[in-house]
Amino acid sequence: MSSLGKVRNVEIDFIEDKKTRLVFQLKNQSPTMCIVLKEELWNDDHVKVAGFSKRHPLIGIPTMIVETDGEDPRKVLQHAVQRLLKSTDKLEKEISREVKN
Repeated sequence: MSSLGKVRNVEIDFIEDKKTRLVFQLKNQSPTMCIVLKEELWNDDHVKVAGFSKRHPLIGIPTMIVETDGEDPRKVLQHAVQRLLKSTDKLEKEISREVKN
């Protein structure tokens, strides 16, 4: 997933990779990142399930699940990440412009 390579310090371990279901762990990520990604996944009409869990709040690794209506869940994940990157780029530009004023 090329888009995920842009996000620093993200390591993904795929636990389950099926036609309509993807379960993976996001290492080096806070629950906040998982919440943002989960919310963005829900913006896709193909997503039927999107969520995450973390066994221990201090030392656990977030495990995410994505289930689709038949669409490739890897593609759905990649598109969600691309939308988030676009949004953060836009936010960064807006903040930079306001700080310069």
